[in-house]
This record gives sequence, C-alpha cells and structure tokens, in this order.
Amino acid sequence: MTRPLSDRVKQTLFAVLDPSLRGATVLDLFAGSGAAGIEALSRGAIRAIFVERDRRAVATIETNLERAHLAGPEALVIRRDAIGWLGSSDAMAHGPVGVAIVDPPYDQPDLMVMALDHLGRSPTPMGRGSIVVAKHFWRDQPPDTIGLLASDRARRFGDTALTFYRVVDPAEAPA
Repeated sequence: MTRPLSDRVKQTLFAVLDPSLRGATVLDLFAGSGAAGIEALSRGAIRAIFVERDRRAVATIETNLERAHLAGPEALVIRRDAIGWLGSSDAMAHGPVGVAIVDPPYDQPDLMVMALDHLGRSPTPMGRGSIVVAKHFWRDQPPDTIGLLASDRARRFGDTALTFYRVVDPAEAPA
C-alpha cells in the first residue's frame, strides 16, 4: 500500500529541497505512486530514477508520468527491490545523485535503515553535499549519522516525520 505525500509534508519537503533540485538527478526509492520524483522533475530536476518493486505501483508511476507529460529519458522507472538495487552496480552507474528520497513502508523501518546504510557507504551513488531525505513514522527515528550521511534537520507532521541528511566528505564522517 502506498502512502501519498500529504500537502503539508510535500510543501515542507520541497521548500527544503527546491534550491538543490535544478539540474539534479533525483532518486525516488520505494517510489509508490512516484509523487516525489514527479514533483522534483516539475521543479527543475533533470532526471528522476524511480525504484519500486510492486508491479501495480510501477504501472501507476508510468501513468502519472504520462499524465504529467514527464515520461521520457529523464524519467527512469526501475521495477526492482530498492535494497537489492542499491547493492548493485546499476545504482552506481546512475550517479551522481543530487537528492534521494527514501520512503519505505512504515511497518518495515528496517528497510529505511538499510537504504540509508547503502546511500551512506563509500562508494555511494550520492554526490558530495547531496541531500537524502528519509520519510518515516515519527517514532522510528533513524540514526543521526550513518556512514557518510549526517542529519541536519528533522520535521514532524502528525505520524509522519522527515529527516534530512547531507552527504559529507569521507574525511568528515564520524569513525
């Protein structure tokens, strides 16, 4: 089951991300309907990579891209398990990614930590200074740091929370 972005969450998410979107590649992990990646494309991202394992959700992403007139080479839809994809050479081939949005099912918070771990590893598909956003149930707060990811802000909206990470230089990463 997908959980669409509420208007309030979407407004805050993109108010923070907006300066980083122009010319960026955006990774929408556990993409669901594709709303986050589609919004990023409409705000100036040059490319969005949607990773979603559910066949019906992938069809929904493709339909939504068509309706938004954003289907094409700048919108890559990958039907695959997000963690498996992140652990593959395919993930590195699509970098550097400027913004990643991680939105796994709330009942599987371990997927969020695994995805953040992959994104925070060196080598990473993320570029230096890139932003990773974890959307999660407010009680399942991810770690402040994970590999090359350092949390720099968090916001809560009822049951939903957003934790924003920056990719730091390996020399700055905590040991």
